[in-house]
Amino acid sequence: MSIRFPKLRRNLVAILRGLRPEDALSIGTAVFEAGIEAIEVPLNSFDPFVSIERLASALPDNALIGAGTVLKPQQVDSLHQAGGRLLVSPNIDRAVMARAQDHNMVTMPGVFTPTEALFALACGASALKVFPASALGPHGISAIMAVLPKDAVIGAVGGVSDKDFADYGRIGVRTFGLGSSLFAPGMNVDEVRTRAVAAVAAWDRVFDGASV
Repeated sequence: MSIRFPKLRRNLVAILRGLRPEDALSIGTAVFEAGIEAIEVPLNSFDPFVSIERLASALPDNALIGAGTVLKPQQVDSLHQAGGRLLVSPNIDRAVMARAQDHNMVTMPGVFTPTEALFALACGASALKVFPASALGPHGISAIMAVLPKDAVIGAVGGVSDKDFADYGRIGVRTFGLGSSLFAPGMNVDEVRTRAVAAVAAWDRVFDGASV
């Protein structure tokens, strides 16, 4: 049984690839206070579980904190131990999904084809991470959505910024993962906050602040 994707104020996921533990609270707090409630720390960052634990402990209960680039069931266990509730991966793996369900995690596996998308939903995915979205574009994603359940949550991730919200919104996509357009190692807190505020404002302009 799948865990439903939660009702967020805005369906935006901040992808903080390269985040260091010493910066986790300041960067994570800035992003959350700007209005982005879901935060992903990819596992190819430095000591990612330390950053996840600090974020999960410090931010309010409505913050959805988790990991990206999760490839192995053992990593799912470590994520759970760190207090993470969101699992994001670049692929769809049955063993990873099963372990995530054991821990009642929100899951967003990566898919690129109708076969992968339907398999991910059969494995209990909470949402689908269409990745890299820029390679398919709104037209390609729209074609895939035509064969998916109408209530499937589709997220565009990879090469997507706040400038693309309107184009994807026209085909019914309201969920986005923001990576380098929001954060890159070396950015200071003020720069990340400014970008997060701009992304939130852009989402609100397109979707009027409504949840999925």
